[in-house]
Amino acid sequence: MTKKDWEKVTAAKKILELEDKATLADIKKAFRRKSKKHHPDLSATNSSSDNGRTMHKISEAYEVLMQYCGNYKFPLVLEGGEDLEAEDWWMDRFGQDPLWGKKSD
Repeated sequence: MTKKDWEKVTAAKKILELEDKATLADIKKAFRRKSKKHHPDLSATNSSSDNGRTMHKISEAYEVLMQYCGNYKFPLVLEGGEDLEAEDWWMDRFGQDPLWGKKSD
């Protein structure tokens, strides 16, 4: 990844108001939240042209982050010859995810 590419990712993170680490679900949620606020057909607060420009920036930021995430390679084989049980495998990958991880009591 070039410095210019990384600057685009950083700018997209700021536009969508994301934390330093984000899941795909976080990115999609931020995009939807910002879209509802700034879409020209849904917002009555600013002029339609202002919202159109803002919505364009939001959409571009979303696309940059989706392309960045799309290039991430997920390991599909066990490394180091470990033999994980199904639940251990799942929790290793998704344990911190609020939807797919362990539910808090």
